[in-house]
Amino acid sequence: MSNYEKTFLVSGRNTIIHKQKKVDLIIINDDEDPPVIVTRHGVKPFNEPVPANRIEAKERYMELVDISSTDVFGECKTLLFVQALNNKEYKIDFSKSGTNLFIRVHQDNYI
Repeated sequence: MSNYEKTFLVSGRNTIIHKQKKVDLIIINDDEDPPVIVTRHGVKPFNEPVPANRIEAKERYMELVDISSTDVFGECKTLLFVQALNNKEYKIDFSKSGTNLFIRVHQDNYI
């Protein structure tokens, strides 16, 4: 799949840019870390069951983004920045999962 078909871009060492409004991103970091969903409205913890494979995710208009895969970063991250379609950049700190500091707005307008 080329970058033109992907619903996200990888920027730098720890930034993901969401770029397609119709598809939500399910970000998976590690087995112990909770998954996160990136929608056109922002970023929040994903509390539903994670789709088992790409086909099931595609049927639900989602794409699975495994941070540790070689297509993305190649390693698990403690700190991740996500630029969402609502013109906000979010800071996801996986070391603080389960607290109010897990997902925070990093920048209100990144454009």
